[in-house]
Amino acid sequence: MHAHRDTVGALYRDHRSWLQRWLGGRVGCRETAADLTQDTFARLLQDRDLGGLREPRAFLTTVARGLAANWFRRQSLERAYLEQLASLPEAVVPSLEDQALVCEALQQIDAMLDGLPTAARQVFLLAQFDGLRYDAIAERLGLSLSTVKRHMKRALVGCLAHAG
Repeated sequence: MHAHRDTVGALYRDHRSWLQRWLGGRVGCRETAADLTQDTFARLLQDRDLGGLREPRAFLTTVARGLAANWFRRQSLERAYLEQLASLPEAVVPSLEDQALVCEALQQIDAMLDGLPTAARQVFLLAQFDGLRYDAIAERLGLSLSTVKRHMKRALVGCLAHAG
């Protein structure tokens, strides 16, 4: 484990500035680029085997690109939510604290859904947001009822795993 930290430390020393500039060009904000750079290196500290790493910049950009994509998706969700709020009468707009809680919940739901296989995600969304019963989902998607139940179970297990 000590050798792993040393490897990450060397990558950090050698490539942090470069990666931060690269990310800055992608996200357009120095502070966000700095945060994503730190997140990239924090991700590397999680049990990754870096022993055979031959192209560190290519590897770092792959990790950083995924983190940046998540950041862009979170920003898009937040913007959509705030646009919806702007269309509400002032008397029913939630407090700033409630807005922050909703944004956080939306980001958690998005992350959970992103981790599901496509079929499980479709079944979950049709059940939870369209209010369809399992038999209606089966008919709409051309699946058996048992397959719909299996996908829903997988989605619910994914929700629980993500929440824990």
